[in-house]
Order: sequence, then structure tokens, then C-alpha cells
Amino acid sequence: MAFRGTFEYTLDAKNRLTVPAKFRAALADGVVLAKGVEPCVAIWTPAAYEAQTAAALAGRNPLSPQARELARFFAANAIDTELDSAGRVMVPAFLLEHGGLSREVVVTGAGESLEIWDRRRWGEYNADLGSRITDIAASLDTSP
Repeated sequence: MAFRGTFEYTLDAKNRLTVPAKFRAALADGVVLAKGVEPCVAIWTPAAYEAQTAAALAGRNPLSPQARELARFFAANAIDTELDSAGRVMVPAFLLEHGGLSREVVVTGAGESLEIWDRRRWGEYNADLGSRITDIAASLDTSP
């Protein structure tokens, strides 16, 4: 399933996020919460997280310091969990801190995953991204 859209939510007093209803079935077999590369928290299916980390490490010497550090980052900064009966997931303190998350958040689609962003930070990031998207797309052009 491709995760798309932007949804405004509020974390509850126990730092639980209600996952958008349309995505709950895709996450019914488990959830991986992980530090995003940007200041956000990523929500993955276990299979998608495994595929992402495998792709990032593919072709690298597993004994090289950089490959070990990358593997360590992926493993140490992610947790396996499940949605509760109300479709919520608890976000642990270390991930709240990484994302700079306050109570007011947005859940954004990121293709293979969802991301949880602080609402104010997302607004700033998304506005900046929108102003740069043409240049980003042009820099990825591989045509001769």
C-alpha cells in the first residue's frame, strides 16, 4: 500500500497517536516506529522497514565501519510494536525527542511509510520543500 495524504492529530496524554483509519488494515500485522532522517518519526510495516534497511545496506561491505554504523542506526533507533484496539500507537520518549514532537502533530504519507511531524515544523518544512521542488526534480533528471 502506498501511504499518501496529510492528517492533523493530537497526541494524547500517554503519547499515543491515533493512526488514520484508512491505514490501520495495512498496519494490522505490526508496526515499526523509527527515527526518520529528517526530524520526524517514521511508521513502517515490518516488511517495508526490512526492505528499506536492506536496500540501504545492499552492496556495502558488511564489515566496513560505515555499513556497521548504518546498520546500527537502523536497529538501535527503531522499535517493533502494534496498534491497540483503538488504532493507536504509543510513541516512546526517544522518538518524541528526535522528532521534536509536541501534542499537535501531522501524519504525512511518505510512500512506503508514514511520518509523524510536529505540526509547526511540518508547515515550515513543507513550505520550504514546495519552494524547492522544481530544482529538486531538475537535479534528478537523468536524460541526456
